[in-house]
Amino acid sequence: MKYPKMILFDYGRTLLYEPGWDAVRGNAELLKYATKNPNHCTLEDVIKAAEMIFGEHIENIRKIGYDICGQVGDKVLCEYLGIEFSLTPLEMETIFWNGASMGAVMPDADKMLDYINKSGIRSAVISNLLWSGAALTERLNRLLPMNQFEVVMTSSDYIVRKPNRLLFDIALQKAGLCADEVWYCGDNPQADIEGAAQVGIYPVWYDNETEREYKDRFEGSVPKYEHLHIHEWNEMMDLLEKMRK
Repeated sequence: MKYPKMILFDYGRTLLYEPGWDAVRGNAELLKYATKNPNHCTLEDVIKAAEMIFGEHIENIRKIGYDICGQVGDKVLCEYLGIEFSLTPLEMETIFWNGASMGAVMPDADKMLDYINKSGIRSAVISNLLWSGAALTERLNRLLPMNQFEVVMTSSDYIVRKPNRLLFDIALQKAGLCADEVWYCGDNPQADIEGAAQVGIYPVWYDNETEREYKDRFEGSVPKYEHLHIHEWNEMMDLLEKMRK
């Protein structure tokens, strides 16, 4: 481990999380913008179709390590139901996402980003996410306006999902850095920690208690590679400060 020139971050339950997530509320918000609905589809019709398209077909693709952009899923949903919206594909993503949950900042993530910015450490994001990098960028900028992320990558823009090394290799190529000059922080022992380690990026396992119910999915799962295990962001800030002196 050496002092990083850049730190890459996961998104969900690392930088931000989504309290009170409610897909029904997201679809209800989206339906307000329908301009054509010749089949008189109700919210229940939209929910049923969305569960079939996203929860069944797209989820089956995700389970084998690949992703399809949510904008494609929205296109299928609209044409399946015959509904048209007065929105761009990006607006559809954003309105649904904000309707389902406006999002919230993980404890001290804002302070941590302010610290690395002031320390001259570059930053970027790689996330396994159905939504596009553009939609994620909007959310990050709204909730973490001090961020200086050079790149925001989501799996749905790149076909493959972490731990596939392609995402990490592309991030290094974009940054113009070698793997040993970069750290990666995330909450998932396999997708994030093992994914980063396989390409030589130093992994930081952010094992925070926020959203304990989700975290329980990883209970008993420990990364197989050397890594830094932290529970709060101030632990990483303290380490960086010691390394800098």
